[in-house]
Amino acid sequence: MKKILFIVSALLLLIGCKNESKPLSTAQKKIEVQNEFAIIIHGGAGTILKKNLSDEKEAAYKAKLAEAIKVGHTILKNGGTSQEAVIKTIQVMEESPLFNAGKGAVFTHEETNELDASFMDGKTLNAGAVAGVTNVKSPIELAVKIMTDSDHVMLSGKGASIFAKEKGLEIVDPSYFYTERRFKSLQRIKDRSKTELDHDDKKAAFYDADIKNAKFGTVGCVALDKNGNIAAGTSTGGMTNKRWGRIGDAPIIGSGTYANNITCGVSSTGWGEYFIRSQVAYDISAQMEYQNKSLKEATKDVIQNKLTKLGGTGGVVALDKNGNMSFEFNTAGMYRASMNDKDELIVKIYKE
Repeated sequence: MKKILFIVSALLLLIGCKNESKPLSTAQKKIEVQNEFAIIIHGGAGTILKKNLSDEKEAAYKAKLAEAIKVGHTILKNGGTSQEAVIKTIQVMEESPLFNAGKGAVFTHEETNELDASFMDGKTLNAGAVAGVTNVKSPIELAVKIMTDSDHVMLSGKGASIFAKEKGLEIVDPSYFYTERRFKSLQRIKDRSKTELDHDDKKAAFYDADIKNAKFGTVGCVALDKNGNIAAGTSTGGMTNKRWGRIGDAPIIGSGTYANNITCGVSSTGWGEYFIRSQVAYDISAQMEYQNKSLKEATKDVIQNKLTKLGGTGGVVALDKNGNMSFEFNTAGMYRASMNDKDELIVKIYKE
């Protein structure tokens, strides 16, 4: 009997030693925490080339990206929530005429500005979104308010504006969103369409970067706070010269925005119709959850493989539960920035 017990004990000890020496699997490696907190943002993707940006314009974009992300990073560093960090960071970009969101929103065919936004909380999977508002100063704030103060996920148009006013959000005259740059871009697109018999915007794209990027432009943010909660938000003016109340991916949960503490948070920018059909943001999370992919593996597959094969263009910024970050895009450039818990700031524009 003693011999049997000795043999069993020896076998258990041997098995334990083998387990200890066994290399970590890919799944085990993924649980390593890279950053206690982190934040990542984008300001739109498209045909963003060095030759099309003056030194002054490039410096202005980089400065505003840095300003915006530092606001959110300070909140996270001081123990604030990912929700607050996302809202405040996006609001900096919404108030800048540089980006296609809020103050810098592009014009519709009817020469108005229609704004969309969405937000998602990774802890509860609660979400809020707004589409087609014309007089709410901060669409991202309204999206969050819809999440927290209503039984709904998405509101649109006049109804969304009424809700915003009832909740005390800042209402502005639609002229607040007017910028000369965006208005002239719309006029050039309209004029070009009149002069080209085949109405081929691709011809116009060779000389006008704004026309080529008529389908692009959005701002977004993903944040991970010290409590391990992820939040993601996206805000946009949509597509230049859009008609018939067109709505893109930005206000659609799973397409333009997604967050889940189990996996990651994602904010998208690009040709919205393809992002909707591909459910880009959710697909990244799903690949991580069900296929055990890393954040980088999932974002690369969705953007460079699945979206590209479908014909879609654009990109995402994403942040996982361990603080790993990913910029992934299949365009010439994407306005982007990130900061980690070591205060390291990265600001980039062009593809490398």
